Amino acid sequence: MPQPSQPPARSARRAALRGRTALAAAAALLPALAVAPQARAAEPAPGGERAAAFTAAAAEYHVPLQVLLGVSYLETRWDAHGGAPSTDAGYGPMHLTDAAGALAALPHHGDGTGGGAADGTGDPRGKDDAPQHVAEPPADPADATAPRLETLAEAALLTGATPRQLRTDPAANIRGGAALLAAHQADLGEGPSADPAAWYGAVARYSGADDEATARQFADEVFEVIAEGQARQTDAGGGRVALAAAKLTPRVEQLLRLHLRHTADGADCPATLGCEWVPAPYQQLSDDPGDYGNHDLSDRPFNQKIDYIVIHDTETLYDPTLKLVQDPTYVSWHYTIRSADGHVANHVDPKDAAWHAGNWYVNAKSVGIEHEGFLAQGGQWYTEAMYRSSAKLVRYLAGKYGVPLDRAHVVGHDDVPGTTTGTIPGMHQDPGPYWDWDHYFDLLGRPFRAVGDARTAGLVTIDPDYAANTEPYYCGDTPADPCPVHGSASITLRTAPRDDAPLVTDIGIRPTPGDWSVYNHAARVSTGQQYAVADRSGDWTAIWYLGQQGWFRNPAAEPTALPALGLTVVAKPGRTSVPVYGRAYPEASAYPAGITPQAISPLPYRLLPGQRYALGGVVHGEYYYSTTFDPASHTVVRGTTVYYQVQFGQRFMFVNADDVRLVPSWTPVPTGS
Repeated sequence: MPQPSQPPARSARRAALRGRTALAAAAALLPALAVAPQARAAEPAPGGERAAAFTAAAAEYHVPLQVLLGVSYLETRWDAHGGAPSTDAGYGPMHLTDAAGALAALPHHGDGTGGGAADGTGDPRGKDDAPQHVAEPPADPADATAPRLETLAEAALLTGATPRQLRTDPAANIRGGAALLAAHQADLGEGPSADPAAWYGAVARYSGADDEATARQFADEVFEVIAEGQARQTDAGGGRVALAAAKLTPRVEQLLRLHLRHTADGADCPATLGCEWVPAPYQQLSDDPGDYGNHDLSDRPFNQKIDYIVIHDTETLYDPTLKLVQDPTYVSWHYTIRSADGHVANHVDPKDAAWHAGNWYVNAKSVGIEHEGFLAQGGQWYTEAMYRSSAKLVRYLAGKYGVPLDRAHVVGHDDVPGTTTGTIPGMHQDPGPYWDWDHYFDLLGRPFRAVGDARTAGLVTIDPDYAANTEPYYCGDTPADPCPVHGSASITLRTAPRDDAPLVTDIGIRPTPGDWSVYNHAARVSTGQQYAVADRSGDWTAIWYLGQQGWFRNPAAEPTALPALGLTVVAKPGRTSVPVYGRAYPEASAYPAGITPQAISPLPYRLLPGQRYALGGVVHGEYYYSTTFDPASHTVVRGTTVYYQVQFGQRFMFVNADDVRLVPSWTPVPTGS
């Protein structure tokens, strides 16, 4: 079926953006830099104060403009983020870090449910047949004092600017970054060369990496950005910045002069990533065979298919995160990615089941990836270096294990359902609304696109303009503590097509109308998720959400959702209410002797006649029995019950195939369903 075009303004903007990011993603996945004759790129065309600041700083510190622009793009894509810190306390276009200052200035969210696996709240295993495993709270992030987290202080000494200026003034920040690059060049014994290729070692040092593989990866990415060329409109009125494409032959031998460590072998990562093996311990903790940590041995994908890749944030900094995952009494996840340089640590072999998602069915069938950072407290944005490393890793894992690259299978921790009614309030909310799913899927090579006619397609793919979608969240305990104004990948739903209508409620969390807390996902949908259209009214669209209609603004001129086609799930004729589940466990008769059947517990939500939900996948009931340290007793229980995965709310859920029927999204809901 032909794909209709989007409205001209949005279509042109998105086409230009996605064309550039698709090229960037493809180049980022190349195994090595292309070798080509040296060339010099033209200066960026005048476009505003941000471009002028780069030009001035490059001239003042005798840094080639292409190098300064390339480094800044890989950190921030030239954005200033209004002086707000990144998720590892980096500021401004050059991502100058001030961890102690940033974390000291921000309150800590009290309920502890915002974070990823490293947060440690709740039972990350989500098991019913084993003692609850609740880890101690994570270490204080302020304990992390790595030099890479304090580059702002060094820039202040080099430029004479105050720390506050370097945090809040983009021009001062760019000067600080240029001064650091010039200092790194001098430390290498190199003069202020006008040849960008002679700055490879200084760029590698700017990454802050202490290992050779990651420093090389960072520098290679910067020179790939230069080779590709980039152009975009920067934030906060900074104007357009452009970097013309220029293929160079960088002096990669400079890397040896940095005397960086070599990482240990054993990590399951693509060759193009700076990656090391930092194992999580599999250890018995007492004489009780069921008292062990901090993951379960398995044999995936031979005994169970890996269906999900779960995106987390750490809710602490990188170094404390590594200490936590190496604690046998703590919990586990498969990978951690560092923010400033994209370095990857592999902790659990993907064949084994880590304890990270709070839902045992999902844990047994997923790979968990932690990203250094905070849902809200401690930073509102993630670096380009981390996005690129994460996208490379996910592409590799998806290809190796057959995981579809879509939002039904590449999910956030905030998309994972509770296992029972009682666990719903404690499920985590990371990576939260500030994870840019649109940009991430561009880097994955799977950009979200319109399919079908918006009037008749029957489904929508949530896809707001991240930068323009500034939802009014508050980050503290009350609305008196608003989050900094920032782009968001999430849209909040209302009960009626009016700006003053109450927010949709989630009966699993609270029966009263929701609020605008950044930690409240009860009335929230995220970029890339697909929902069935329930109604339309002017510029508003309603979707089926948790058994009710949720309304959001979706004007034709600037849509926040794209039309989509696919299969939907509706109640079978005669069913007055269809139960919804947080896991797809087999029927009781499938369990062998000696293994207690797991309860198939419905959640408090119901799929009612006349409603429909987007199909995310078809699975057979399955349960991984692993309750003791000795893996000899571990087994996979498989049943004949078929479940459909559906996008039922912010979180995906499951319905029994016997209770529903599949209907194409472009056809009406059958009468009597």
